[in-house]
Amino acid sequence: MVLTGLTILIIGASHLTMPTSLISSLHDNLIKQGAKSVHSVGVCGSRPSSWIEPKNGTCGKAERIGTGPPKLSIMRAGKTTSIKELVEKDKPDMVIIIMGDTLGNYDKKDFDRKWANTEIDGLTREISRLNVRCAWVGPAWGAEGYSGGKTYRRVQTVSDFLTPRVKPCEYINSLEMSKPGEWVTFDGYHYLAPGYKTWADAILKSLKSLKPIK
Repeated sequence: MVLTGLTILIIGASHLTMPTSLISSLHDNLIKQGAKSVHSVGVCGSRPSSWIEPKNGTCGKAERIGTGPPKLSIMRAGKTTSIKELVEKDKPDMVIIIMGDTLGNYDKKDFDRKWANTEIDGLTREISRLNVRCAWVGPAWGAEGYSGGKTYRRVQTVSDFLTPRVKPCEYINSLEMSKPGEWVTFDGYHYLAPGYKTWADAILKSLKSLKPIK
């Protein structure tokens, strides 16, 4: 897929809310590839349903438009904006969703498949109704042994669960981009700057391999 001239909207949770996160590396990659406009919005702790009916996140928000710097409100509650409002305002050629960890129930013994399916189905139905192309970037490996409870087994379960359920979005499998534990984290979930840079580069490669937008 040629990214030159495209208008792109990126939404997600905490992987878009820190200065060294995907709101810098992925956003910059898309601009360097010639995207006409890139708008990134991340709200910490947000889930798919948070982008249908706006809700407050848990630990901060970040937003970035074009070549401007990210506007960050770290450690303060930030509110999502509905995907409908964002799409109607930006008129994007593609929406990129960075979401998987907030569906993982990592702190619980079992993965709540019924709840996760409802979350995913709600957002994909809304995107289908808005008739905009979408790519859904699933969770990356992270690291085990931290207080959040993320394990390689659970993140594999989440990725496998997402793969057939995100249509009409095209699924981008982040687990294929590295080996478990390869990207260094500071809490089991969030990567240091080199990890986010590598992830962003791999996401870009996956996007470029998609069929062209007609």
